[in-house]
Amino acid sequence: MIPDTQIQHLKIAARELQGKLRPESDEDAKIVQKGLMLYRQGLVHHLKIVGGSIWATVQDVTPVRVYISFPDPEDSSCTCPGYGFCRHRMAAFFHAYAQIDSVADWVEEWRKPARESSLAEQWGIKKAKDLVKTNSTDRHDYNSWVDTFTNSFQEILLGQGKPTPYIIANLLHAYMRQLRASAPVQQEWKNLYELVGKLYAFKQLAGLSEELGHSDETVNRYYRYVFDTIEEDVEDLIATLSVHSLPFDFDSFMVNLKDETATLIDTDGSFVFERVNLYRMLWNGLLKKPSWRDEERARLENFGPNRRTFAEELSLAHHYYLAKRDKDTIEILKKHGTAALTFLFYWLEELTSQGDHHRAGAYVEFLTQQMRNFIGQSGDYHRNRDFTRHAIRTAAPYFRLAGREELYERLLSQSLPYSFIEYEDYCFEKGLYDRWAELYTYASFESFSIPNDKLKVVQKNAPEVLLPILHQAADGLIAQKNRGSYRQAVRLLKKLRTVYKKLKRVPEWETFFNKLLDRTKRLRAFHAECERGKLIVTETAE
Repeated sequence: MIPDTQIQHLKIAARELQGKLRPESDEDAKIVQKGLMLYRQGLVHHLKIVGGSIWATVQDVTPVRVYISFPDPEDSSCTCPGYGFCRHRMAAFFHAYAQIDSVADWVEEWRKPARESSLAEQWGIKKAKDLVKTNSTDRHDYNSWVDTFTNSFQEILLGQGKPTPYIIANLLHAYMRQLRASAPVQQEWKNLYELVGKLYAFKQLAGLSEELGHSDETVNRYYRYVFDTIEEDVEDLIATLSVHSLPFDFDSFMVNLKDETATLIDTDGSFVFERVNLYRMLWNGLLKKPSWRDEERARLENFGPNRRTFAEELSLAHHYYLAKRDKDTIEILKKHGTAALTFLFYWLEELTSQGDHHRAGAYVEFLTQQMRNFIGQSGDYHRNRDFTRHAIRTAAPYFRLAGREELYERLLSQSLPYSFIEYEDYCFEKGLYDRWAELYTYASFESFSIPNDKLKVVQKNAPEVLLPILHQAADGLIAQKNRGSYRQAVRLLKKLRTVYKKLKRVPEWETFFNKLLDRTKRLRAFHAECERGKLIVTETAE
């Protein structure tokens, strides 16, 4: 039986799992289905509730042991080779949950969003077909287009009342189908129509999300990818339209589109990154008239430094970039610090692709100065590692063009420990073995292992630098006090002995090893491994 003190914790874990597992995901649906089958077949045994967690055995093809934490069900483990929350953990959860509530009700409630999403999409597609029949886009008129987009969005997204988060993506897919189906026949006009339509879809969806009060977590879970798709589609359409000279008939539409960009950035609400990115793409790829860019830059400047939104500040920085006023761009980045650093990558990528390493240098210098601040803001290793890798890859073409090795090394140094892999490889390739060894000492052998091929090269060219690395690594392994770590320690000690011999410092080795044996005289298993590895025998013979 579940102890009374654990019932509420189990109910919280049940809600957590309903939120983490997505019914629209085929993979998650299979996990729930197979876990339910294992539970119903009675294959969960020896279930215990200990310290706010579930422990159980699940008999599958082979028996597996399962652990599930109540506070965070994803913080769990299973002895099966599967990755992530597996069917065995699901089965153990169902077995425990069945003692306090209905498993069938849990599954039914979990599946509800998927059914609602499917029904919503079917309704949306039917509504979209009806709108295609009634909406006419024969006239090439910007305001007429906007009315069509606005009405279609309202009819499809809000036609059944305020949508729940998990049906928004399906309804927007229906809207996009209607958008494509109602587009003009001529390819150029069709591309422009879809571009404006997707821009309006973004603005209306962002507004709806704010109106419904959806948190970042809710947006990320249910429909963040929709915004990403819109951005990608807009970028592709801009690239297609910018390949050839635009027809004169497009002029008035471009003016309207120019004015439209101001409404993207006039808010400090949500989706700032996406808003500025769309703004940047439009002014970069389509709105190229020098007079337009001058007017827009002046418009943003005239607000004054403390009366612009953050999005307008970044947009002004982009116009300074377009005007080759890189110092002014960087001044804005300095003002906003790491919050604005992500946008630097767009400019740096463009400059390096153009081979303009003179201008790129200023941005790489600023990136290098800010790396330590950025990675210091978050304790999330994977987030910082991804950012560091992206920064290094983005700046790499500049270093190849300009030959600024000292700046490259400074960037690597400022990014530690997240740049360890790149920095270690750089030092090794350059033959900077002292620095290479310092990195391994800094990182510790427990976190990174030295490839044998590199170890042999360093042992041949600069054996002395291996001494602190091998000493530190061997000490760390011995401190773990288990047979496996002792065996690894003996292998390292044999390498250490070889290095001392190569350096003709055998007496130092003997002094060190005798002290080590004396210090570890209570660790009989370690001494046994030394004998098995012929460390002690060798020393006795000598």
